[in-house]
Amino acid sequence: MTLSLDQLGWSPFFQQQLSLEEWDTYEVGRVVEHHRSSIVVKTKQGDNTLPLATSMPLLTVGDWILLDSDGRFHRALDRLSLFSRKAAGSKLAQQLIAANIDTVFVVCSLNDGFNLNRIERYLALAGDAGVEPVVVLTKSDCCDDPQAFVHQVQSLDPLLRVEAVNALSPASSRILTSWCGTGKTVAFLGSSGVGKSTLINTLLGQATQATSAIRDDDSKGRHTTTARSLHILPAGGILLDTPGMRELQLADCEQGINEAFSDISDLSAECRFTDCQHQNEPGCAVRAAIESGRLDERRLQNYHKLMREQALNGASLAEKRARDRSLGRYYRVVLAETKQRKRGG
Repeated sequence: MTLSLDQLGWSPFFQQQLSLEEWDTYEVGRVVEHHRSSIVVKTKQGDNTLPLATSMPLLTVGDWILLDSDGRFHRALDRLSLFSRKAAGSKLAQQLIAANIDTVFVVCSLNDGFNLNRIERYLALAGDAGVEPVVVLTKSDCCDDPQAFVHQVQSLDPLLRVEAVNALSPASSRILTSWCGTGKTVAFLGSSGVGKSTLINTLLGQATQATSAIRDDDSKGRHTTTARSLHILPAGGILLDTPGMRELQLADCEQGINEAFSDISDLSAECRFTDCQHQNEPGCAVRAAIESGRLDERRLQNYHKLMREQALNGASLAEKRARDRSLGRYYRVVLAETKQRKRGG
């Protein structure tokens, strides 16, 4: 299926990055699939599969790039927004999740997997990326009182949009289409098995994503999506699916955490001491709010946890980048000396 650039999400933000010569010479495309060793780029002419090369920058689904007349990578355009995380496990690396997103649907299921701490983690990621979050609570048909859970999530931020849906029902899921207009890019983020693939199939009107039943012993779904990809919605929007995440480690996103926990950030400004840690310091407005019942102790503890995590991971990644730069300089010096000796011999 061929699409115009506008249908793919093109906007003046990207247009202004091109010179007239580049506009006439190169083909504009958007990364719609990301695999281990290749990407699929959609242009006005159709799809192109490009092998990933070490000479290319780190790319992710949603990126805009320029291709030459032979379909080869020329350069990537600056991003409007970017989702990233520390790579899962002990690996010291940044993993890109998605780029140039307008709205992110934070998906959580209404069963034993419901977790406010996890929702706050995703909201911090959205806040750091500068993307509007919408919390989508799936499997409302399996819950006796979905609105009770909606109120719990809404208590995190009165301005936060929260929708409870039955992912199997087109009528129930239709409420999400207001964010999915032509040229708008929406991303689905959530843990494995929360019903993202089922919801995507319902919104697309076809079984594009494989699905699996939840496990009876722990109400957790089985991981089904294994690659990041873009899909065109009937309403004209662009939908990005990502693999479910059993681990989402934050790094260098203090601003996003402060935005997701704006109530704590606002209260902190009223504390007697500017470096108040909200433990037992006198004149702590945050502790006063907890004691009066205006703030949940759980929320403060999660705030501290995420702040410590992003600082630790950010420092580790910065140290690795410094080591890599130092090693790169060493290799360049050795290579130059080797060439010099060869010329002298």
